Parts: sequence; structure tokens; C-alpha cells
Amino acid sequence: MLINLATLQELIAAELPDKPAIIWRDRVLTYAELTERTRRLAQAFRGLGLGCRRERAALAPWQSGQDHIAVYLYNCPEYLETMYGAYKARATAVNINYRYKADELLYLLADSHARAIVYHGAFAATLAALRDRLPELRHFIQVADESDAPLLPGAVAYDDLLDAQPAELPALPFCADDLYVLYTGGTTGMPKGVLWRHEDVFFNGLGGHIPGFPKLESEDQLRVHLQLGIGGRALICLPFMHGAGQWNAFNAFHRGGTVILPDENRRLDAHAVWRAVERHGADQIAVTGDAIARPLVAAQRECEYDLRSLRIVVSTAAVLSRTVKDELLAVLPEGTVLIESIGGSELGMQAMSYDTESGHAGVPAYQLRSGTVLLKADRSGILEPPNADSTSEDTERSDASAGETGWISSTGHLPLGYLNDERRTRETFPTIDGVRYAIGGDRGRYLADRRVLFLGREAMCINSGGEKIYAEEVERVVKSLPAVYDALVVGMPSERWGQEVTAVVALAPGATTPSLDELRRHCAPNLADYKVPKALVIAPEIVRSPSGKPDYEWARQFAAAGQPKPTARTA
Repeated sequence: MLINLATLQELIAAELPDKPAIIWRDRVLTYAELTERTRRLAQAFRGLGLGCRRERAALAPWQSGQDHIAVYLYNCPEYLETMYGAYKARATAVNINYRYKADELLYLLADSHARAIVYHGAFAATLAALRDRLPELRHFIQVADESDAPLLPGAVAYDDLLDAQPAELPALPFCADDLYVLYTGGTTGMPKGVLWRHEDVFFNGLGGHIPGFPKLESEDQLRVHLQLGIGGRALICLPFMHGAGQWNAFNAFHRGGTVILPDENRRLDAHAVWRAVERHGADQIAVTGDAIARPLVAAQRECEYDLRSLRIVVSTAAVLSRTVKDELLAVLPEGTVLIESIGGSELGMQAMSYDTESGHAGVPAYQLRSGTVLLKADRSGILEPPNADSTSEDTERSDASAGETGWISSTGHLPLGYLNDERRTRETFPTIDGVRYAIGGDRGRYLADRRVLFLGREAMCINSGGEKIYAEEVERVVKSLPAVYDALVVGMPSERWGQEVTAVVALAPGATTPSLDELRRHCAPNLADYKVPKALVIAPEIVRSPSGKPDYEWARQFAAAGQPKPTARTA
């Protein structure tokens, strides 16, 4: 069986043509209808000259030979249609964070070399201000929304484009090497485009090899898998502009399930989430730690929706605290299974657990998936887990010593690399003793029970509400405020967000201390809302090494000791 996301969609639709694939508001798209619409879109993309220009064999791991189609949409059926349409044209889709401000958007569109963009009308004005600075971006396809924004000059309406095309799959040499591109904020630097082969991303994170089930390598295996009924009805409240939302949708599709979207698609509306569960009988939902779980708990306590259909809740991309976990389980139907997982856009799924309690001050522990290992701190080889046959005395001694801290790393089906970035590709995907690894920067160590204690990201990266925030990017904007002489930005614990962006600031001589509101107003035009500091701490000076490198540990300790109650906060 050819492992290609386009051909897989065609195979699944042939088996389940009348089954609902996507439900949103009053719209229901069956698998057959999804197939027809994505074929039409593929034909449209081909008509615009978009597709594959160079085959994989002629390219370096960090190069793309396919045209890139930017997807600048809120969650909606058209988002998934655009992804499949791109794949069926042998082009590829590129996710755009709809929270980005102009400069951030300009960077990503230029870095990805996008030649076409599919966008909601609400974003038309932002694009209009940038299009003259993006010479490679030539095709604008506008999806109608509540804004009723007029078409940009030269743009075409999405539905008109589809209606003008034949509902036939383009006759193309689909390949397992075709690209799935996922932009991520990463742990360092500006957002990077992760290049996955379709085959690798399918087997790693999109349901091609679920633990406990056979690897789906033939059409017969796929057909049997689809008939198991494990696809269910997956309510997705996570944005498709991030990997977690996309991967949950594709996992549902590859199990023959139905993707359900809340009516409200511009922001998280916890009531809309539970109304969709109640109305459509969703049996599974994914959250990103406390930032999503807390509003869901509050909404259910307020209205007591009928959630009896729910069977599984998965928390991914952010740690779920013990308190919030208990509160969530208390409002869910008895017997609901809560699964917590870790991984990353360049790592895939690394570990999951039904119970992450470790006995180490709230630090979670996970059972590693096959293919996930701990690399030694010096990357010279792998760390072996404790001996499963140890005596109880050995176990106690092993747990007390805590073991060596290593890098949580992936092997097997991995990305090719980062788009147009040879250096980072070689750093993140090294070959050690003949084995290729993906090292995303998370640190961990084995416990005596062979689970891995998840110690967190090595590089300075703030995770606020499931969003990854690069500190130096925020620092540059903070330091452009005239009253600021120097600054470091760190993530401090937050009940609402998991971490909140905190600016530790040293003032310019003679400057008046700015208020938090003043700092936020200064940052707002240049940073996505979630990157804008939610707390401000004033320091006499910023501690740096003699070479000028920042001391983030000092900044965290100073913020923890001296952080006042902020004068303003965002919801």
C-alpha cells in the first residue's frame, strides 16, 4: 500500500463513503463529499501551476521540491480540505498562526516561500498590507466568514474555485516521499518548518501504528482497522494551526472516525465545546494541559451539560497539573479515561500514560513508546532503563539515586529536517552509532519502574496555554520601550495558563517605572497576544555572564521572590 495522505484519504472514503467525516455547526461532510471537494481543490491548485517541482531523490533533507500553500484559517472544514487538496495536487500545506501580527506573518510567509494562500475574509486586510512585500505569494483564495469582507483584488472565492473544477483525482505519481510541512515555534529561534515524509508522519503520529494494534502496511490491514469502530467521534477544540489539532483530526480519519468542531472557531469557548459534545455525541476530546482544562471544568460546573457520550480525554503539548486533573475527572462521566502524552512537531508521539504521578513534587512521569529512548547527556549513546528483574531493595536504591539525566529522543520514522536550515537539521537529527535520532530538547531520567521523569525543555522556551513562546523574540520588543534598559523574559507558574510570560526589566537611567498596561500596549502591535507579557517585575540590573549571555535561572528566582500582583491581566 502506498503510504501517502492523499491516497489514504481516497482509500478510506471508498470504504466509508456515507459516514460523516466532518461535522461543524449545521454542516455535515461525508467521506465521499470530502473526497469530491478535495479533488476539485486539487484540480484548482494544479490549474494555478502548483504541485511537485523536484522529486525527493534530488534534494537535501532540509529542502522542499513542492509548492507551498499557506493555510491562514480558523478551524473549519475548509482547513482540512485545503490540506488534502494540496496533497492531492502534490503540493503541500503550510500552517499559519492566525494570532500573528504583521511582522510575524511576513516572516513566516517569506520563510516558507508560500506561492498561494487560503485565508478567511477576516484576515484580508492584514494580507492586503503585506502582499507587496511577498513577491512569491501570487495566488489568494478567500474563504467566506462572518466578516463579509470583500475579495482582495485578484483573489478568488474558495467556493467559486471549487465549483469550476471537475471532481476527478489528478493523475499524478503520488509518492511516500511527498511532504507534510508543520511550522513550529520550536525551542530556539524563530518558527521553523518541519519536513515530514507522508510515510514517516503516518507511522509516527497520524495513526499508522497505534500501540497495541498492527502496523497498517497493506490495504487489507487498513480495511480491518476501519471496521474496528475505534475511530469514534472526536471533538477537536485545539486549533489546526498547531500540530496537536491537525494530528488529532488525522488520527480520527485514519481510524474511520468523525471529526467534530465546536460552533465557535475564533477562540476557545468552553460552553461551545461542551454543547458540541452534547449535541453530536462526541466520545473523545483532546486538551493542552491546564489552559484548556480549567475553562472546561468551569463551564461544566456552571451548566452541567450531558457528557455521557465521552469515553476518552487526551492531554497533550502541556503538562496537566494534579489539581486540575482531579477537577476535570470530577466533572466528567464516571469511567472516562484520561491519557497524558508528550511529543513534538519534530519528534512525533514519544510517550503516554494513564497515570503520570511520580512522587517527585508534581513532576510527571511517562511510559516511553517504542522508538523513544533516553540519550546520554553527552549524546554518546543511550541510557538503559533499570533492570525489570531488580529486587525491591535494588529498586529502592535505584529510585533514590534517581539515575542520569538524559535527552528524551526519538528514533524510527522521523522528519527529514527543517526547511532551508542545514545547521539546525544536523543538530536536531544526529546519527549516533549508525542510528538517526530526533532530539527536541526535553530532559528526563528513568525511575525504578522504567518510566521516565519528564524534567522539561532544556532551552529557554515558555509554554503558555499550549503556545510555545521564544523568550528572545519578546525581549527584543520589551527592550524597545524607551523606559527599559535591559530585560529578560521567563515563564512563571500560572494556574490559568500553565506558565505566564513574565518580563524582568531594568530601567534606563532616570526613567519612570512603566505600568504593566503601558508595557502591554507597547508590545501589542508587534507580538501575538499570547506572547505579550502578563506580568512585570522591576530589577536593579539584569544579571548576565561576562560574555553577555543571559542568566535565566537568576531571572526566574528573582521573579519568584519579587513578583508583585500585576496591575492588569488578560483572560
